[in-house]
Amino acid sequence: MRSLWQPFALPGPVRWETPWARAAWPALAFAAGLAIITLPLPAAALIVGGAAVVLGTLIEPLVGLALALLAGPFGALESVVLGGTSFDSGQLLLLLTLAAWLAHSVVRRGIHLPALDRGVALAYLLLLAITTLSLLGAPSLAAGFKELAKWLQMGLVAWFAAGAAGRTRPWPGRLRWVVAAVLAAGLAQALIGIWQFGLRGHGPEHFEIVISIRGRTLEAFRAYGTFEQPNPFAGFLGLSLPLALGWGLTTAGDWLARTRHRRPAAGFLAPRAILGTLLPWGLAGILGLALLASWSRGGWLGAAAGVTAMLFFLPRRRWQGVLLMLLVLAVAAGALLSGLVPASIAGRLTGFTEIMQFQDARGVDITPANYAVLERMAHWQAALAMANDKPWLGVGFGNYEAAYGDYALLNWPYPLGHAHNYYLNILAESGALGLLAYLGFWAAVVLLTARVIGRARGPERGIALGLMGAWAHLSVHHLVDKLYVCLLYTSPS
Repeated sequence: MRSLWQPFALPGPVRWETPWARAAWPALAFAAGLAIITLPLPAAALIVGGAAVVLGTLIEPLVGLALALLAGPFGALESVVLGGTSFDSGQLLLLLTLAAWLAHSVVRRGIHLPALDRGVALAYLLLLAITTLSLLGAPSLAAGFKELAKWLQMGLVAWFAAGAAGRTRPWPGRLRWVVAAVLAAGLAQALIGIWQFGLRGHGPEHFEIVISIRGRTLEAFRAYGTFEQPNPFAGFLGLSLPLALGWGLTTAGDWLARTRHRRPAAGFLAPRAILGTLLPWGLAGILGLALLASWSRGGWLGAAAGVTAMLFFLPRRRWQGVLLMLLVLAVAAGALLSGLVPASIAGRLTGFTEIMQFQDARGVDITPANYAVLERMAHWQAALAMANDKPWLGVGFGNYEAAYGDYALLNWPYPLGHAHNYYLNILAESGALGLLAYLGFWAAVVLLTARVIGRARGPERGIALGLMGAWAHLSVHHLVDKLYVCLLYTSPS
């Protein structure tokens, strides 16, 4: 692994096995054991579990990252149960992971920063610079610094993951367990969502839906997992589903390749081989069902975009990808037009055109039927008003909510946290320069992913395909939402 920067070289190795340390460890262990046996069982279990997490992360920081990925989706639920807090368990685990990474670097007598793709790194730094400049004169510096901290965390995690991948040969090595943690987190949320949709039998009244299938009606509730809202739940599943599909495409391709050269007796029909091939497809099926149960139009359209992008990049030759993509789109359109898709689902999908048609929300009579659409239009108008007022650097990164009161329409006084369109949101917060920097950053990420897909083989190519699907989902879903937050009050549509 090539190091770009090593400014903190220490004069010698850090020594942990000193006489003082050898005497302190037994004493510390005895004190901890004594405390545990005198505490109630829940408190003792919490201490033991917490100690195991801390020690595991200190030994291998990837353990902490995997646990942070599992705990992250529970942030909104924790906020409801424990009340509003500055940090949830996922954020604490992420901070612990980064601290363990720093500690490992200190023990190795230097902080080794892995080489990242130059285009992505420069685009990321430009985005940070412009969004930081946008805070000059912002109504809330606290909100701006909070949003910046979020993007700094993204960069640190990417840097850490790149360093971990560089230490594991062949890829994915230990890093495959991080991918497994992402899929495990998605599976846990999917199972919770499926239970909320049709097995629990009750739910929030405003999440109740009626589905018509061949003349029969089914009452159910929109799935929302531990996100407390269906849209961020659908967004999370939409980012996990392509990884499962990428894994499935890789294993299916390997299995088909073996069938050309081996006979059944050679083992390609062995139960283990079949299970390894079917497992990712079963996981993708569960994630897809839960995504459907979210009843989120943005999630559905994002998932369709993700699958389409994966089909385009799946063959090595681009013209084959175009044909495959057009074939699948033609089959999907035929299913919609022929009535094979249930009317309620088809209506939900085709209703996407309604929410994408911009109209002036002022002076329009508000009814239950048009409330969600008008609410989104009102927030789009507020965002455009912010951008018109401050076209170059906006009202300040992360300050849409803080500035909303000065731009809100008469009947829509509540900011709801964001503009329900991230492109308008970042345009309002950081102006035209911020929007261009954001689009440039994601263009660099997509180009890098495409290059990896072109040269990779085996599991690496499957994960790269999945990442391309995730980027496509994020790009489309952001037309009607903001997935960089986990809010308790996002729009019900």
